[in-house]
Order: sequence, then structure tokens, then C-alpha cells
Amino acid sequence: MKSFSQVLLLFLLVSCQPNSSKFNDSSNTKPPNILFLIADDWSYPHASILGDEVVKTPNFDRLATEGALFHHAYCASPSCAPSRAAILTSRYPHQLESAGNLWSVIPKKFPNWMTILSENGYFTGHERKGWSPGDFKQGGYEHNPAGQKFDDFTTFLAQKPKNTPFAYWFGSKDPHRTYVTNTGIQSGLQLKDVDVPNFLPDTDCVRNDMLDYYFEVERFDRECGELIAQLEENGQLDNTLIFMTSDNGMPFPRAKANLYDYGTRMPLAVYWKGQVKAGISIDEFVNFVDFGPTILEAAGQSIPTDFSGKSILFLLKNEASTTNRNAVFLERERHANVRKGDLSYPMRAIRTQQYLYIRNFEPDRWPAGDPTVHQSVGQYGDVDNSISKFLILAKEGQQEPHDYFQLAFGKRPAEELYDLQKDPFQLQNVANQPSYSDIQRTLEEQLRNWMAETNDIRLTGPNTIYWDTVLYTPDYQFENFNLAKELNDYRITPSKKEEKNLEEIPCL
Repeated sequence: MKSFSQVLLLFLLVSCQPNSSKFNDSSNTKPPNILFLIADDWSYPHASILGDEVVKTPNFDRLATEGALFHHAYCASPSCAPSRAAILTSRYPHQLESAGNLWSVIPKKFPNWMTILSENGYFTGHERKGWSPGDFKQGGYEHNPAGQKFDDFTTFLAQKPKNTPFAYWFGSKDPHRTYVTNTGIQSGLQLKDVDVPNFLPDTDCVRNDMLDYYFEVERFDRECGELIAQLEENGQLDNTLIFMTSDNGMPFPRAKANLYDYGTRMPLAVYWKGQVKAGISIDEFVNFVDFGPTILEAAGQSIPTDFSGKSILFLLKNEASTTNRNAVFLERERHANVRKGDLSYPMRAIRTQQYLYIRNFEPDRWPAGDPTVHQSVGQYGDVDNSISKFLILAKEGQQEPHDYFQLAFGKRPAEELYDLQKDPFQLQNVANQPSYSDIQRTLEEQLRNWMAETNDIRLTGPNTIYWDTVLYTPDYQFENFNLAKELNDYRITPSKKEEKNLEEIPCL
């Protein structure tokens, strides 16, 4: 029998050993690396595995085939900075104070899964576009919330300490505008093959614009493949949890910055060999606020109690669903500074398998921005300038087969309801029709309950004008970004290339 002094000595020897791991992992398994691959303005279903017959996405398809493919993944907001803030903090944009707007400040006080991993033994970093655009330093961050800035993945891996897991955010700028006109068709893509969404006019000009978008989607996929190949070459792929997705929808009218599907429904593939069941197709609804809890659970870390998202690790492992994931909630506040007085265009929505219900809180405002506003933005500035936009502007007053101008730029009623089985492109608003009164009332109640549960001041007030007053910060000097180029990405006027394209491709 050991004496008290021997027991005490043994206790001291054990308790004073260096802490070689900060991971809360009772199974003693090696914590996974995290690779987060995020595009800028890429919509579902524009991937070959999702049925698009034009765009080629072999690397996305591989992750989906060897991992999980999601069919109902939605960004929290169809706007870059609020969407990325929601991803990192696992909170809805309306719970993030100023970060609910584009071009604003993100407060450090909200827990961030990338920061949590960094504080618990992970080597973290990001490349290109992290949380952006906005001012993170004023919010208390020393570097971008997506991690310390690195030039490329090779440099990051070379600096990573041995036997240390990593979390890396690869933020592409593709397929964000502006585009180099005709790159799609010059790469071999064909106008005749494009399937134009019904909310856009089906012309060669729009098809050509979509080919340029496809070209950049393919470039994003190709670059993601290069990162995956590096992991494979150095033997780290098998223990890396990979997410590949987008922040919001494609930069076309009635897509990006809107709560319709082409603004909020995202491609999503998740890979983790031996943990994510290979080849599963997931139809449950997922909001991007769910990424944080999923990553932290996979890494063996505690999940902050103020996260709004819920882990979807059980879905990835193809385990029986324990939650009722049959709907998702969506929102947006101010996108760009495109209304007199820097006003927001506040919307909230609920999306189910069959219906999309949208509540527009300020129906007297222009949803796409004022018809005439800051010269640097032009008309309807929440719609990125493009050939497709200019074409629709020229169609004002035309009604066949759809009023594309009204769909893209017109004012909207306080309530919108779409029957997705009959109207998958959300063109016919059936709100207030007697045959839909019951479902409209039910969805409105569900949306209201969610707003109350998440302390949305659009419902609870009294400061419902909060996001109208949040500082707009376009003059902030981004780290390692050329300000003029960054602004040009968001505020462009018709270029000579676009005018030339109008001459080369029949548009009217």
C-alpha cells in the first residue's frame, strides 16, 4: 500500500505534465483539420452533380460523392458580410447588431468558431476574402475574423507546427462580378446549352452573361481542387473535414440580395473520410448558422450556449434525425448604400418544402435600391451592374412572357407567398388568395414565433430603425486589399467591354 507521500508525489507528477492537447475529446481520437471552401455569389443548382449540364465542377462533385450532398442548404442572408458573419458566429444576422448589414462593423464579443479553435490548439488562417466587406478592427478584432491572413495554402501549411490540427478558410472572389466578358464562350461553353432561370429573359445576351458566371464557378472549383490535392499529397486529406459552399446567390437580378431561392439556396458538399457517410444525399433543411456547432462538435470542443445554430453532425453520419428540420428562416437588412438616407430594405422569410413566405417590412421602399441614387452605383444599386441588368432595364413596360422589369426592380407588397410545386422560380405571388389563406396564416405565425424566439427587433422593437442608422463603412482600408479594386467589385458602371458585348451578342 502506497503511503500518503507517495500518492501525493504521484498526483503532482501527473498533474504537472505539459498539456499536449487542449481538445475536449473523450475518445482520444485525433481531432480533424477543418478546410472551409467558400465561393462568392454561387447559386444552387449550378454544379454538375446537381444536374446543371453546362458548368463542370469535378471537385465539388468528388466531395459530394465521397461525402454528403445537401439539397436544402441556405445562407442566413443573401449578402456577403452578413452571411459570412452568421457562418462564423452561428448567430442570425439580426442577432449580430451592426454586422447584420453589409459594409459595417462586426463585434468581437460574439463567439466565433475560428477564434475558439485558435484558442484551443488549432493553427488557423484564411486566404483572400474572409469576413468582408466591413470593418473588423473597429469591432475589436486584430485580424480578420476568418483567421490570420495568408498568401496561399502552401505557405499556411509550411508554417503550421508539426502535429497541430489546422482550420483554414479559403475565400475565393469567384464568381463575384465584374466578369471578363466572353470568357465563358471562349473557354468552350456553348450558348445553346444554358438553362436560363425563368426570372431572366432567355436571350443570347443573358446566356452569354451566364457563361461568364459559369467560367468563374469552374475556376473556383479548380482552385479548390488544388487545395484538396495538396492535402492528399501530404497525407492529411483523410482526417480533414471539408465544407464547400457559397456565401449567397449569383449576381443577377432577383437572385443575390433577395430571399428567393437563387439568392439564398446554396450548393453544399461536406467530406470527412470515415466520419461522413460517403454518397449520402441530404434533404433536411440546413441554415449556415449550423456550421459552427457542427465544426466544434467534430473538433471535440464545447459549443457556446448563445449559438443559434445546431450541429448537423448526426446528418453527416447518416444517423436518425432528432430534430424537425422541415423549414429554414431567412433574412436581410441593408445590402448596399442605395437608398436615400442609407435606408435598409428589411425582409424576413420562412422556406419549407412547398412554400416560401416573405415579409417585407417597408413595402414603400424600392427593394433593389432607388431608381436614381449615387452615381457610382447607378439605378437600382442592390442589383450588381451587368449586361443582364441593362437588358432588363431596357425592357421596362414589356409584359411577355413575364414583366422582367417588375420582377427585378419593382416595389413589392408587404407579404409574398409562393407555391413552389407550381412555381419553382417564385414568379406568381399567391399571398391573400383565399385558397392559400390557411397556409399563409400558418407560415406568418411560424415566422413571427421565430422572430420572437431570436429577439428580432423588427418584431420586438421599439428600435426597428436600427439597421437604417448603422454606420456604412465603404472607406475602411481592408487588410491586404486595394481599396479601389474592392470598391470596383461592388460599385461598377457599364464598361467598354460590356458595351462591346452588346454589339457582339444579339441582346434584344
